[in-house]
Amino acid sequence: MGSTPSSMGPPPSSTGPPGSGFGQPPNNMGPPSSMGQPPFGPPSNMGQPQHRMGPPQGNMGPPPTSMGQAPNSMGSPPGQTQPNSMGMTQPPNMGHQSVGPPGSQTMGMPPQQPGFYQQTPGPGGFPPPPGHGPPPTSMGGMGTRPAPQPQQPRKLDPDQMPSPIQVIEEDRRNREELFVTNARGAVPPLVSTDFSVQDQGNCNPRFMRSTMYNIPCTSDIIKNSHIPFSLTITPFAKLKPQEPAPPLVDFGELGPVRCKRCKAYINPHMQFIDGGRRFQCVYCGCATDVPNEYFAHLDHTGRRTDCYNRAELCLGSYEMTATKDYCKNGVEPKEPAFIFLIDVSYNSVKSGLVQLICERLKDDILVNLPKEEGVEESEIRVGFATYGKELHFYNVKGALAQPQMLVVSDLEDVFVPLLDGFLVKLSESAAVIDSLLAQIPQMFAESRETELVLGPVIQAGLDALKSAERSGKLFIFHTSLPIAEAPGKLKNRDDRKLLGTDKEKTLLSPQNNFYTKLGQECVAAGCCVELFLFPNSYLDIASIGEVCRLTGGNMYKYSYFQADIDGDRFLEDLSRQVKHSSAFDVILRVRTSTGIRPVDFYGNFYMANTTDVELAALDCDQAINVEIKHDDKLSETDGAYVQVAVLFTSVSGQRRLRIHNLSFNCCTQMADLFRSCELDTLVNYFSKQAIRNILNTNPKQVREHIMNEVSQILACYRKNCANPSSAGQLILPECMKLLPLYGNCVIKNDGIQGGSEISTDDRSYLTHLINSMSVESSSVFFYPRLLPLHTLDPDTKEFPSAIRCSTERLQDDGVYLLENGLSMFMWIGHNVSSKWVSSVFGVNSAAQIDIDKGQLLALDNPVSHRVMEIISEIRNERHRYLKLTIVRQRDKLESWFNHFLVEDKGLNGSASYVDFLCHIHKEIRNILS
Repeated sequence: MGSTPSSMGPPPSSTGPPGSGFGQPPNNMGPPSSMGQPPFGPPSNMGQPQHRMGPPQGNMGPPPTSMGQAPNSMGSPPGQTQPNSMGMTQPPNMGHQSVGPPGSQTMGMPPQQPGFYQQTPGPGGFPPPPGHGPPPTSMGGMGTRPAPQPQQPRKLDPDQMPSPIQVIEEDRRNREELFVTNARGAVPPLVSTDFSVQDQGNCNPRFMRSTMYNIPCTSDIIKNSHIPFSLTITPFAKLKPQEPAPPLVDFGELGPVRCKRCKAYINPHMQFIDGGRRFQCVYCGCATDVPNEYFAHLDHTGRRTDCYNRAELCLGSYEMTATKDYCKNGVEPKEPAFIFLIDVSYNSVKSGLVQLICERLKDDILVNLPKEEGVEESEIRVGFATYGKELHFYNVKGALAQPQMLVVSDLEDVFVPLLDGFLVKLSESAAVIDSLLAQIPQMFAESRETELVLGPVIQAGLDALKSAERSGKLFIFHTSLPIAEAPGKLKNRDDRKLLGTDKEKTLLSPQNNFYTKLGQECVAAGCCVELFLFPNSYLDIASIGEVCRLTGGNMYKYSYFQADIDGDRFLEDLSRQVKHSSAFDVILRVRTSTGIRPVDFYGNFYMANTTDVELAALDCDQAINVEIKHDDKLSETDGAYVQVAVLFTSVSGQRRLRIHNLSFNCCTQMADLFRSCELDTLVNYFSKQAIRNILNTNPKQVREHIMNEVSQILACYRKNCANPSSAGQLILPECMKLLPLYGNCVIKNDGIQGGSEISTDDRSYLTHLINSMSVESSSVFFYPRLLPLHTLDPDTKEFPSAIRCSTERLQDDGVYLLENGLSMFMWIGHNVSSKWVSSVFGVNSAAQIDIDKGQLLALDNPVSHRVMEIISEIRNERHRYLKLTIVRQRDKLESWFNHFLVEDKGLNGSASYVDFLCHIHKEIRNILS
């Protein structure tokens, strides 16, 4: 998701400033929930703590809490770390610590700790934290001391627990800057690592990531492991400037070369046989004749002599021009169109929205219309309409002296009253469009309409695109619940008390099927709906959002919108959305090699059958997840293959195919599976599975399902991959040592946990966002990035090192920047130096800072310049514009900021990282016993 500010306004009870983003967490908000999280990923190793290899010593004190490096008394195999032995609340006599297998982390947890494990659950269903229960019972074998006094278990030291910051930094240090995709089953760097990709036969991981790169040969191994095999596919992901876009291949009249049986497209993994006259499909094994026009001889290695001159034979990602056979009704498509539909009701005029759109649309937004690389002018057509209780369409044909308005007041069977002159090229009608945008604010300046329609607005836009035989997008700017008498009318059914209960799914599901059916009609016509919402009250996003969910459209929300405060954020979001539109009228299909098959899909799209994912449009930040399961045994020798084919219309109106290929190793050992897992993608999958479960089960079952999966995965590793050790040791696989932390972050997230503290619309909005997040977006969303600014060296271009998301890490004399891809906060400690405050804010003390502004002044000094640069760089990284909220220590907004410190206990009793880890350890022991 990009970096648009959180876009959720505070709920009515919140103390957050209007339009500042998500509502302030209610009093009982769980640990930072919905907002973000520093990228996570397959943890790399954690430094190697001291290992006590000698015999246990009597009356030994608790293990050291520090995790400093110490010489290993056992050598680790190359490339693997020795298990980390982490002391967690141990009674005095645990002098020996079992050593887990290489690549695992061993955390000492007492075999018996009645102070935690045998207590009644605390708030939120979790046992109370260590140190809050009866003292531990005495343990056998503790020497001959007479009746020692019971000792309270000591609270686990968070510094001894797996750290996401350490994992991220180690991956950055250890992974090459260049990731070459020539090896089967190569695990890519974390999404948080700055790396470039050289495509040599497998697609860039920005396009496709997997939860595992070593696929078990049998379904039994994967079932026992509880690790889902899932791919997160972002077919049009934004690449680094130094990474070339997938090249376009034109086969002419021949059309794309495919397997005659399974219809897979030619790719680098196909094997050419019979001197190059046939190729054997790597997906189904069928041999297909090579067309004469495509024939080439083979060299002594069996490869075609022209393979390095053909993108489809040497690259993992490429595009192909499609023939008429791939077009609707055999007719080549026209250039897409964008229609801008502006709400001109009282609220929209009063907030300054209408004036802002009309002032800035042509010069700031339409100049960003998408175009093919190397082309001067965009081929996209544009059209304009306004609405309140009736619809107004505008003829902006270039030959006219002034625009013409046509009004449609019969909304039962809406239609567009003109075709010629409604959708035009910007360059041909620039003067008329200028005139129209100047007149609209004047025409509706005295509007008193408070009742709105929405259904007919979408129906009219759909009709316009169908009549013009174009695919395209509707950009709808809408302010309130559609209660006017017309198709799509909705009633206010908001009841926040139901959130967090078994009945919440009724609020989070559409109140009727009108917008669902309309969304399906839009998909069939290639009409994508982009909703920009500006509510002051309940909108029923669960209902109207269906048109976005099904068409692949985006949703943006600016609660209590005020043009002077929120205008820049809205315009930046709109500009990016217009500019980054890349594919229209999309059909996506996933093909797999024999032995595995796609069984389920997650995301915002429509499926009319079990194989084809359909979207009216697909952008660079939208992802689709596919779950894959075994239907036969796999071969270690042959490996496994996946091909994603995306049929789409380009911004210039050309029908194309974009192909992404990925190859995997296969394994027979559980340890090989665990070594190849990718945690970021696993968390992305779990979050989307939870979003679906929210609508089918209840909140408690959703939480328990995630906890159970985390426990089962770690119990399986303990049972099958770890060396025998004390039950008091929690052993975590190296690449999944952050699974408990991230699992807890998903559970606590506002979009998933909910509760009556967050508004119904905010909850629906968040579920929509999570459902289409790429791995890059979800990683920072669930575990936010927290940067100390007060220690900043203004002369370096490096970002300050991130710190863990916990109040314990904040210093009273510090300043910290937190972001999660939707929201950005600057927290200012009450003892921060006046010099720093003066350098950045131009005032003498933190108390004088104007926190309502939400933006910094550009002051002429190195510290100010560097802080502004960091904020700007973060905003550019994200897909939505991040609004800055300034929070002073001990201000009323601080509890809202603390909501994002996800390692801490939540205000509603949701577990801290420490408590959750202890709870998971208990579950693992129960499973194993």
